[in-house]
Amino acid sequence: MSVYAKESPEYLAEALRSMLVQTVPPEQIVLVEDGPLTRGLNGVIETFSKQHDGLLDVVALPKNEGLGNALAHGIPVCRNEIIARMDSDDYAFPTRMEKELAKMSEYNLDMVGSQIVEFISDPEQPVVKSDLPIDQQSIVAYSKRRNPFRHPSMVFRKSRVLNAGNYSADYLYFEDWDLFNRMLASGCKAANIDEPLVAMRVSPDFYARRGGPAYIPHIWKFKIEQLRRGYFTFFQFLGTTIPHIAVCLVPNAMRSLIYTKLLRKGTK
Repeated sequence: MSVYAKESPEYLAEALRSMLVQTVPPEQIVLVEDGPLTRGLNGVIETFSKQHDGLLDVVALPKNEGLGNALAHGIPVCRNEIIARMDSDDYAFPTRMEKELAKMSEYNLDMVGSQIVEFISDPEQPVVKSDLPIDQQSIVAYSKRRNPFRHPSMVFRKSRVLNAGNYSADYLYFEDWDLFNRMLASGCKAANIDEPLVAMRVSPDFYARRGGPAYIPHIWKFKIEQLRRGYFTFFQFLGTTIPHIAVCLVPNAMRSLIYTKLLRKGTK
């Protein structure tokens, strides 16, 4: 897990608690402080460390340099071969780890994710649900167009992450998709569990903010690298890049509709 100064102490505490009460709880939690934190966040971390002695390992970075850089520093500190990702403002349902570890063990997988729901204030009252591919062939095909996993739901093998080159700090907003594509290209076996095991917190204007001209250079840098490495063919590059840029350039209200009505599933 990575945390930075703009995170809410309340959200961080809830995310940590949700991992602590798993039916298969963690043996270690690695928390990367991505730059100096607020007094409130430091208070949550200090309290958690005192209450759960020896469980939390903190990696404190001197300045904020983004999620990819933070996670690249955190992976080597993880003691175990199997690592679960979690975001500092999300919520893991209690059986998440039990089900993901069972799936990984049963099919000898290298990376396992799940469907997720997105919520604004209450994980039990989601606004949308993901519709991700679940089997290896579908995941690989989908990865040529969109990210086939939701980052906070992922469980993966440390050795396969490191063999693929670990997280990169070069692709802001795309550090997870970049790593997953490199892992898939290296032969990693993958699956998604077809039920929501993580609830991702979003703000009311989350979808509207996922774009704008400033977003485009990051899209271009990531996708041109996929083309250069041969992971995307030229036509796959065009097919994923042009629509993505177009969505970035439409008005915020229209972009919000595209995400909530076309790229996500509604929930009851």
